[in-house]
Amino acid sequence: MKARAALAALALVSIAACGVDPRLTLAIGSPAPDFNLPGVDGRNHTLAEYSNAPVLVLVFTCNHCPASQLYEGRIKKLYEDYRGKGIALVAISPDSPSAIRLSELAYSDVGDSLAEMKARATHRRFEYPYLYDGEAQALSTKIGAIATPHVFVFDRQRKLRYQGRIDDNQRESLVKTRDARNAIDALLADKTVPVARTTAIGCPITGLATPSARDQEMAQIAAEPVTLEMADADRLKNLRRNGRGKLLLVNFWATWCGPCVTEFPELEATYRMYRGRSFDFVSVSANDPEDKPQVLAFLQKHHASGSNLQFGTPDTFGLQAAFDPLMPSAVPFTVLIAPNGDIVYQELGELDSLKLRRAILANLPDDPAHPGQQAYWSGH
Repeated sequence: MKARAALAALALVSIAACGVDPRLTLAIGSPAPDFNLPGVDGRNHTLAEYSNAPVLVLVFTCNHCPASQLYEGRIKKLYEDYRGKGIALVAISPDSPSAIRLSELAYSDVGDSLAEMKARATHRRFEYPYLYDGEAQALSTKIGAIATPHVFVFDRQRKLRYQGRIDDNQRESLVKTRDARNAIDALLADKTVPVARTTAIGCPITGLATPSARDQEMAQIAAEPVTLEMADADRLKNLRRNGRGKLLLVNFWATWCGPCVTEFPELEATYRMYRGRSFDFVSVSANDPEDKPQVLAFLQKHHASGSNLQFGTPDTFGLQAAFDPLMPSAVPFTVLIAPNGDIVYQELGELDSLKLRRAILANLPDDPAHPGQQAYWSGH
């Protein structure tokens, strides 16, 4: 129940439910606030840069919000459909990375720092500007952005003519009213925008916090107990079968293995991101049984509060074969196992954490609150 409650914090919200007075949102007819923000392309972008565009569309969005992810294709389509008409579309991420807990990244491969924005833009091939406002949230505060996504459409004189949602349903197949397109089309035709304000629906923008929400979360994690159990051949056979009813990540590692030690914090971060969903993680140390104190000390240092196993006998090859006769003998070795026992991802050697997280997201079942996530991460 606690996990479900944590996920509920990511549920879609309307402007009125964000804890921010919607009257603080920029009034229709107001001039566009000036800005000077860094983009994923490595340079800063300003309001003046888009002065020749007949319409300027500012879309507040972010990496981690599942609603923003589902609207990503529609944002791309807006950009593609209107750029030939001179329309400028600029995406802006308003979230403060330090205000977002790892558990709030349950539907994302990355957080909302500028570096992580660059990773998302590269992976999803963004062509439009994607700017970072999470450092001071200067623009999002001036304009009164409430949720992600939240759209603001300005006319040639840079007066606000529309603000609110992109359309009326996060599930594109159910959309009936394309509000942002209607506003843009009206301005291009020198007509009055038919509906100037709608309710933005998405994830609430996370404000700056001191101390950071991430630090608070890590303090809670540090208080969780860390355990280590010795595993025999039968325990490893059962692990490979994956009878947990969840997507299972297993990592074989050792304290004497340099890459294992380096990548372990990323594996723990990955576990903390997705453990509120139908996901589990088991670390398996290939150290000799006599190394148990050393292994436990390492796990405690990294607050590894999930399931941790260690080879219970010195027969390393025999125990590896018990898990899987085809398992390579080297570590690190990482494998992702579906609830039916199928291996859906594996990696021998140094881990690519982004590829792993995308594989996890592509194989986690959809949450009813966020339909379409599995298709998004599967690339469909």
